[in-house]
Amino acid sequence: MPGMTKTPTPSEAAAAVTRNATLPPGDDERFVGYGVMGLPFRSGHYLALRDFPATSFSPAYRSVWHRDPSGQWSFYATTPGQQSCSRYFRAATTQDAIQCDIDVAWLTPWSLLVQIAGLLDWTIELKTTPATRLMSGIGRRLPSWTWTNPSALAAIGRAAGPVLRSGQVRLSGLAPNGQRFMIAPTQLWAVARSCASWRGEDLGPTGPLDRQARLADFRPPQRGIFVVGSGHFESFDPARHRAAESTISIR
Repeated sequence: MPGMTKTPTPSEAAAAVTRNATLPPGDDERFVGYGVMGLPFRSGHYLALRDFPATSFSPAYRSVWHRDPSGQWSFYATTPGQQSCSRYFRAATTQDAIQCDIDVAWLTPWSLLVQIAGLLDWTIELKTTPATRLMSGIGRRLPSWTWTNPSALAAIGRAAGPVLRSGQVRLSGLAPNGQRFMIAPTQLWAVARSCASWRGEDLGPTGPLDRQARLADFRPPQRGIFVVGSGHFESFDPARHRAAESTISIR
């Protein structure tokens, strides 16, 4: 119909944010991009993907998060720890940050493949649901000030958890290394199906963890969610925040 805007597919939305990677305004640390906010497996494994074509604190990078059934997290990225997610989340694990190549390929407009050679093969199929359509509509229409207002973010998070059936959602709070964060998910899709192997082991069917994982105030969702958006972290202060420390390279 005339005047209607076509809703992009996930691959189109990811391509658009990659082409026009405009950081939100501010003088703190900022990022923009897309990724799988998180995906739990019934076996107790957990995977997440971040693909940030622009940040204010590092070159563009990709990151894969992995949690094993014992609860141990590992953070893999194409950049060193202090220039990737470990800058904020390293304190959640005893494992050093790991630098490696991470390949992301769109197989169809609704599916992608994530690979780390010799370690990870992960296929993700996405879909729109009434809940993701509702949250995307809200995300696109909210004024920009909303995404830097902790009270507004708390209200959105409280509503998003039950709507998405993803457990607790916290869009602002403290990261494990001590920095405050604010997340602005403006477009969302649900993971329809996924299969993954880690070090050659099939991770089995997806499904919520027995207990939702916690990374300080951040709550990895109990249901697979793919997001396009941006966010803010408090600027790193060595007197108050924990550094990412050493990085292991497996390239």
